[in-house]
Amino acid sequence: MANIPATPEGRSVRLLKVGEQVRHVLSELLARQAVHDEVLTARTVSVTEVRMSPDLRHATVFVKSLLGADEDIVLKALRTNTAYFQKEVAGKLKLRFAAKLKFLGDESFDEASRIEALLANPKVRRDIED
Repeated sequence: MANIPATPEGRSVRLLKVGEQVRHVLSELLARQAVHDEVLTARTVSVTEVRMSPDLRHATVFVKSLLGADEDIVLKALRTNTAYFQKEVAGKLKLRFAAKLKFLGDESFDEASRIEALLANPKVRRDIED
């Protein structure tokens, strides 16, 4: 059996596809406000990325609330409703195993802002231009 080509990040195409499908299901649930939770219905939450484990049994879900407001409260509400999300994802994707979801805040935007600020520094800009 031939090996599945891997992406530069080391994850297979299949893992990326399944992760993207899980992301779409979760995004749809949050957009439709299918979860009866006051915190989640009062805020806009984006699912930015889902990383699947190689056996597809675990999924790390990166989320960001609009403007980064109340991120701790949103994460707590998502973690409280994890069982509901797992059930919905398993039902819609028809995978062999229901992936266990782990919700984390997406800090990539904060990191990008930090790098942008560093590059805007006059001393750094001087070094780049030379």
